[in-house]
Amino acid sequence: MEDDVLTTLKILIIGESGVGKSSLLLRFTDDTFDPEQTATIGVDFKVKTISVEGNKAKLAIWDTAGQERFRTLTPSYYRGAQGVILVYDVTRRETFTKLENWLNELETYCTRNDLVKMLVGNKIDRENHEMDRAEGLKFARKHSMLFIEASAKTKDGVQCAFEELVEKIIQTPGLWQSDTHGRSVTLSDEDAGGGGCGGYCSLL
Repeated sequence: MEDDVLTTLKILIIGESGVGKSSLLLRFTDDTFDPEQTATIGVDFKVKTISVEGNKAKLAIWDTAGQERFRTLTPSYYRGAQGVILVYDVTRRETFTKLENWLNELETYCTRNDLVKMLVGNKIDRENHEMDRAEGLKFARKHSMLFIEASAKTKDGVQCAFEELVEKIIQTPGLWQSDTHGRSVTLSDEDAGGGGCGGYCSLL
C-alpha cells in the first residue's frame, strides 16, 4: 500500500565522471559499496521511499553519466526534476572547478526555477584532499545550494544528503503539489538545521 506516500520526487545526481555518483546512490538505496564501481553508461535509475519529518516521499533517483559523450541524453534527465545533487571529489580539484559547467547545464535544461540543489563533496574518507570544506561551503552559498561532505565508502553524510534535500523540497510546496489546497509546514531556521545529521549539513 502506498496510500500514505505524500509525493513522488524526481532527483538527479550529476557531476564529473569518477566522483562517486553511483557509489553515493547505491550506498543510499542498497547500503552497498563497491570499490571497483564501473562508470555509468547513459542513465541508471533507482527508486526508494523515505520518511522525512513524518512525510513519506518516493524518490525516483536518476544517476547520470559524467562523460561528455552522453550529453545528448541530457535534456530528458532534467525535465521535471525537483531536486539535484551535484557531486565533486574532494581529492580532485578539477571536479570542483567544473561544477560551474554543470550548473550552467542545469539552468539550460531544467524546467523548474525553484528546484532544490545539494552540493556534496564526496570521498572525505581519503587523505589526499585537494579541497577543504570552507571552499565547498562558500561555493554552495554563492549558488544557493545545501552543502554536505560525505563518503559513500564509510556512509558518512550519505543518508543525510538525501534526507536534507527531500526535506527542503517538501518545504517548497510549489515543487510537488499540483494544486494549492495542500498545507505545508514551514520550519524556522533553527528547526531546519536540526535532525540527525550530526552537524554535517549546512542549510542556507
